[in-house]
Amino acid sequence: MLWRRASPTALALLVSACLAAAGAAPAVPVLPERIPAPERARLTRVAEAASVSTHVEAAPFRSRPAVFEYLLDHPEFATHVTRTLKVARYRIWPDPEGLYLDDGWGTTGHFTVVYAQPGTRVMYASGQYKARMLPSIRGEAVILLEYTFQPADAGRDVVSSTVTGFVKLDNRVLAMASRLASSLAQTKADTEARKLMRVFARVSQALEDDAAGVYEQLRQRPETPRRELEEFRQLLNLR
Repeated sequence: MLWRRASPTALALLVSACLAAAGAAPAVPVLPERIPAPERARLTRVAEAASVSTHVEAAPFRSRPAVFEYLLDHPEFATHVTRTLKVARYRIWPDPEGLYLDDGWGTTGHFTVVYAQPGTRVMYASGQYKARMLPSIRGEAVILLEYTFQPADAGRDVVSSTVTGFVKLDNRVLAMASRLASSLAQTKADTEARKLMRVFARVSQALEDDAAGVYEQLRQRPETPRRELEEFRQLLNLR
C-alpha cells in the first residue's frame, strides 16, 4: 500500500535525529519497486547526495504486532501516546503539505510516508534544526524502517528492527564539516536511531503493564483525537 501522507512514530520520530546529526554513509538503499518513478528519483537523489547517514539495529522488544503497526501508521496519535506517558516530546499534526513534526528540541519540518507495507516503511522529510548560537541547518532526509516479528507468547511477538537514514544538507560547508567529524556524528546518529525504537519499547511495556490505565489517561486529554482513540480502545480489547 502506497501513502502520500500519513503514518511512521517510527517513523516520524527519526526525522529529528536524521536532520540533527548522522555519520558515515551506508550503501544507497535498494528501494521497493512499487514506489512510483518520480518519488523513487527524488529519494535516490537525496540518498546518493547524502552528506551524512546512519544504519543501526535496534534492541528487540516485545509488542503486539497490531498495536505496533497501528502506532507506526498513525504518527499524530502516537505522539499523543508518547506525550501522555512522558517518554518523548514530539508533536505531529497534519497541515496542507502533509504531516508537520516538532521534536521539542529545535527540529521542525514536514514528512510523508511514501511506502508502507508489512515489514517496511520508507519516508521522505524536509526541515531544519535550530541550535542555540548557530544558524539553522536545513536539509532533506530519506528514512527506512525495516522490522520483523517473531512469535513469543500470550499473543505477543518480539520486534526486531533496523533504521537507516540518509541526510542531504543544504549548506555545503556544514556538509563538509559533518564528514570531517564523521566519528562523532556517527555516534550521535546511532544513539538517536536506537532511542527512537526505545520509545516504542517503553510504550509497548506501558501497555503491557496497564493498557486500561494508558487508555484512560489518553481519554482524559481533550486534545486526543477521538476517532483514533476509539480505534485504539478496540485494538486493546478494552470495554
